[in-house]
Amino acid sequence: TMPTLWLQNVPKEATDDELRALAKKYAPDLECLTLNREEGDGSRPVAFMTFKGGELGSVERLADRLNGMYWKERTLRCTTAM
Repeated sequence: TMPTLWLQNVPKEATDDELRALAKKYAPDLECLTLNREEGDGSRPVAFMTFKGGELGSVERLADRLNGMYWKERTLRCTTAM
């Protein structure tokens, strides 16, 4: 199975389509299968994304690219989990 991308500090106004487009921009070989959100206390919302396609390590490379990126006035934090 492909790892899950765990994207933290997601801007509340960011739409699911914008998150999918951001992932597609940096990993065009991956197709987002699921996107779920967790608001928590609201200060650093999280999105969990799963993908298909790509090659071994594609999701990890995407996480490395997005981690620390300044997007929509927020600094994203990104990791992966199996």
